[in-house]
Amino acid sequence: MPIQPPEDDPETAAKRAAIREGIAAADAGWLIPHEEMRHWLLSWGTEDELPPPQCK
Repeated sequence: MPIQPPEDDPETAAKRAAIREGIAAADAGWLIPHEEMRHWLLSWGTEDELPPPQCK
């Protein structure tokens, strides 16, 4: 008889669901290139803050 892992608490279950959703989005091609995200984040709080990057 296989051993069953304990059920996830609500927070862990939500994290697992978010991870599955993110993987599905990436598999479908909904990605933001790392460098675009990095440039956007580095612009936060500056006079030249960039608009959020868009999925490609």
